[in-house]
Amino acid sequence: MWRKGYLLRITTYIAETREELRKCTWPSLEELKGSTVVVMITLALLGAFTVGVDFVVSQLIRLILG
Repeated sequence: MWRKGYLLRITTYIAETREELRKCTWPSLEELKGSTVVVMITLALLGAFTVGVDFVVSQLIRLILG
């Protein structure tokens, strides 16, 4: 099943990927913490909005259906 050169292509791919990752600029710990806080707050707000909309819609359906 293994074609000739398949393992070589995988090895080349991994080497190229590692090389590209070294070129990336990674965030500092402080930037990472700040981004994490923003994401957590956004998720909390979105979750609260979803719960609120669900509650209102379910109450409207109960009111309509009696």
